[in-house]
Amino acid sequence: MENDAVKFFKAPEAGTKISFTKDPNHPGKFVFTMPQPPTFSSFAEERVHRKQRLVAAFRIFAKLGLDEGVGGHLTCRDPEHPELFWVNPFGLSFSCITIKDLLLVDHEGTVLVGTSPLNAAAFVIHSKIHGAREDAVAACHSHSVYGKAFSTLGRPVLPITQDACMFYEDHAVLPGFNGVVADEAEGERMAQVLGPCKALVLQNHGLLTVGNTVDEAAFWFIALDKACHVQLLAEAAGTPAEISHEVAADSYKTVGSSLSGWFNFQPYYQMITREQPDILIVDDEDARLEL
Repeated sequence: MENDAVKFFKAPEAGTKISFTKDPNHPGKFVFTMPQPPTFSSFAEERVHRKQRLVAAFRIFAKLGLDEGVGGHLTCRDPEHPELFWVNPFGLSFSCITIKDLLLVDHEGTVLVGTSPLNAAAFVIHSKIHGAREDAVAACHSHSVYGKAFSTLGRPVLPITQDACMFYEDHAVLPGFNGVVADEAEGERMAQVLGPCKALVLQNHGLLTVGNTVDEAAFWFIALDKACHVQLLAEAAGTPAEISHEVAADSYKTVGSSLSGWFNFQPYYQMITREQPDILIVDDEDARLEL
């Protein structure tokens, strides 16, 4: 999950344009200069930011058809109390979720903020993922069509496109399906198999992704579902040519970095907040947290 994009990405220096420069160590190659994730002056400011991004992710998932019924859950840690996480209420459409609908939950399943019901599967899965991965600020799991279809194969995503290289040697497959996740042992198994990776293919179930930001985790889910779609199409047509290990690993350093995941989410955020500007409406109550 570490940001190993130094070779390809760097923060722009003061007064410079966001563009690219020649790589002095590799003639003929370039170094991309990209914006960086924001920093915050207070927990309250960061809390509002994370919650807004989480709401935006729900709306984007709904717009892209990545949700299904009451299944699926997206979470993010609270910045001041990282042992607690914000999650969607059970039974509320992703397309309707607002910042005030979010629940704050502890790792015992107690709802500390909010009055709506909590999905037991959301608690079982996300409490174990966040508990095992201190670096996982956010986690996304939903029942997307192509992710579900691909998961039935019980195989990893192949490096057959540049975008698929985002997940090269950085995702795992959870074998078997033991029913609806309502057992803490199953959540622990998911966390164990995920290990240090950014994504997990849950056989006969779907996909799960994590990230250092909500933006990153949400984009990885979108991109992984698309990678599943592409592989299903390619294998239906024939035998796709795989990118070599050397090239796939090198491409991963660019497209698979934490910074790349965060940056790739920004166009989706721009789109959804322009179409649904109510996402941006917040008040002091949304920033404050009294436990």
